[in-house]
Order: sequence, then C-alpha cells, then structure tokens
Amino acid sequence: MSFTVYPAIDIRGGKCVRLFQGDYAQETVYGESPLAVAKQWVAQGATWLHLVDLDGAKAGQPVNRELILSIAKEVQVPVQIGGGIRTQSDVATYLEGGVERVIIGTAAIEDRAFTEQVLAAYGKRVAVGLDCRGGYVATRGWLTTTDVSAEELAKELVGHGAETFIYTDISRDGTLTGPNIAEIVSLAKATGKQVIASGGVSVAADITALASHFQDGVSGAIVGKALYTGAVQLAETIRQVEGS
Repeated sequence: MSFTVYPAIDIRGGKCVRLFQGDYAQETVYGESPLAVAKQWVAQGATWLHLVDLDGAKAGQPVNRELILSIAKEVQVPVQIGGGIRTQSDVATYLEGGVERVIIGTAAIEDRAFTEQVLAAYGKRVAVGLDCRGGYVATRGWLTTTDVSAEELAKELVGHGAETFIYTDISRDGTLTGPNIAEIVSLAKATGKQVIASGGVSVAADITALASHFQDGVSGAIVGKALYTGAVQLAETIRQVEGS
C-alpha cells in the first residue's frame, strides 16, 4: 500500500465545479462533463477518484446519483463518493452500483444510529468525512458548524468500526493556501486509522509533505483546484508519491 492522490470531481448541476471555501455562491465551472474529466484524470495515472455530489450535500439526499454511477462503471479505477448520503438505501445503491467507497459526513453527526449501522455492515467501504472549521465539524454542505470536536467524534466512531477518515479544513478548501498538516497528522495519531487529507493543496510540495506522514496514518490527499488550474501536474506528482 502506498500514499494515494485522489483527483476531486465536484458535481453541481451536472457539471464539474469547484467552490471557494465551500461557498455555493463562489463557484467556478471546470468541465461540462464530469465523466470526461474523470477519464482525463485516469488517463494521467489516477488510481482513485474522489466524487462529491454538491447538490446532494445541500439537499440532504443524492441528486446526481445516476451520473455518479455511470462514472463508477465507465472508469477503470475505484471511486469514492460523498454528498447527501443519509440512508442505508443510499449506501447500498452506490456500493452495489460500482462505487468502491461511500463517505458519510453530516449523518455522522446527525444520525449516529445510521452511521453505526453502515460501519457495521460495510466496514472499510465506508469513510467518515470530517469537514471542519477550527477543529469543529461542519454539516449540511458546510453550511452549519457544530460544537463537536473532530478528534473526539473520530475516536468514538473508531469504536464502531471506522477505518478511514477524510479530513477537510474548510477554511483552506479551494484557497490554494496549503493543507492543515498539523491537524491531519494529529487526527491520524489520535485514531490510529487512515486519514485522507482534503483542502488547501496548492503545489506538489504540499502533497509530498503529506506523504511524508504516511507512516503516521496519512494515507492520501484529495486534490481539486490545484489540478484544475495546473498548479499541480497529476502524472508527475503520482510518480513522486505513489511510487514511494
């Protein structure tokens, strides 16, 4: 197993977009066809893809499900999906439809019974998304910040079978200001589980810095805007960190 770079494909209105700090009013469209974008990243060497149903995150239920399932079926690498997954039916539909891993975010806070059920049922195929401001978890497409500490929640969920966490520092997402390495490493050490970093990657050196903490449990990095602007060259970066 090696450190993994996850190109991010955020879907809103059927298009590939990026938001600035999770703000739905600050959107940039990077592709009319998310499937074409997915194939582009795979052609450049991506070994995983990270998909987000932004409409689903806001609506509280999957909105772009058919598009996402079509991507999962057409690309030759595993995909993970987050956004609006709140029921066991949502989880089953994705996992049975070709998605490798689903991400539970808001439900991890608002519906613990559901979260514990899917962790028990699907184990490693469920990741817990911890979207944070100042170390506290935000929900509902990042629109609401709770008083729940990311680290405390993660440690609780490890007790229910959580194996993978995705840590997003919302204040850095889409800003190209660099990831919050200290908090990411702290979470990995506190839980003893895999943590995928998300938010703020601006240059290849950010990814290399995260990969240097692979032995601490930092298992990958989700990269969005830096790929779309060309600040990070995917094929080159993958050769540097996934080959190690």
